[in-house]
Amino acid sequence: MRRIVARSNPHYQALKKLCESGRGRRKSGRVLLDGMHLIETYGCHYGIPEEILVSDSGAGRPEIARYLERGRSAQTVTLLSDALFGELATVDTPSGIMAIVPLPVAARKLDHAADTVLLDGVQDPGNVGSILRSAAAAGFRQILLSIDCAQAWSPKTLRAAMGAHFQLDIHEDSDLPEFLAAYRGQSVATTLAASVSLYSVSLQGSLAWVFGSEGLGIRPAVLAATDQQLHIPMPGATESLNVAAAAAICLFETLRYRRVEVSR
Repeated sequence: MRRIVARSNPHYQALKKLCESGRGRRKSGRVLLDGMHLIETYGCHYGIPEEILVSDSGAGRPEIARYLERGRSAQTVTLLSDALFGELATVDTPSGIMAIVPLPVAARKLDHAADTVLLDGVQDPGNVGSILRSAAAAGFRQILLSIDCAQAWSPKTLRAAMGAHFQLDIHEDSDLPEFLAAYRGQSVATTLAASVSLYSVSLQGSLAWVFGSEGLGIRPAVLAATDQQLHIPMPGATESLNVAAAAAICLFETLRYRRVEVSR
């Protein structure tokens, strides 16, 4: 186990860039995972991390100590003071353990017949992470993000998705209209202006669900490339839904509809 005690340490400065900069993550090809849950979920899918970072106080926590005692918890283990670790942490109460792993790439090439979730300009990392979590839970594996979406592998998005990333094929900086033009299933967008209800259409066959920016919605060029536009009925006085909530409703309505159809 090596120890870093100075902020000026070159390796520590590189770790800071991973936390703070999408460019730093892309340039290094590395991602920082914060907390035991993410680290263990990563391990289930990809194996041991390249490096484990542990704070002084974190090293004494039973869960972390057990993980380190297993041996081969990582290629390298680095011990940091609580102060240095806290500067890397993405939450107010640091987890005590982080991991450095290679930036995962989509295991499969784009499939123009697979169930897909497309995010157009969703800029809040929490919303992106929540949608990824719902997609994984509902069985939608292929995810496309437009170039102006929040970064899929940022610490905040990773925290919100709770390990869902490692069950998905995530394609960032995607050309959504190009994908939709070649899609061999039905592409569907949610929009407040649509006259057709989510609950009145068939959701059988391959589906590409499109969800848009929190403030601006789906761009006209992307909306025009979809086959159908739907609205989510809202009998209450609320004008709209959070995009993550809307996505969860649509994805799980797809799952419910298909199961009902199979049981008939």
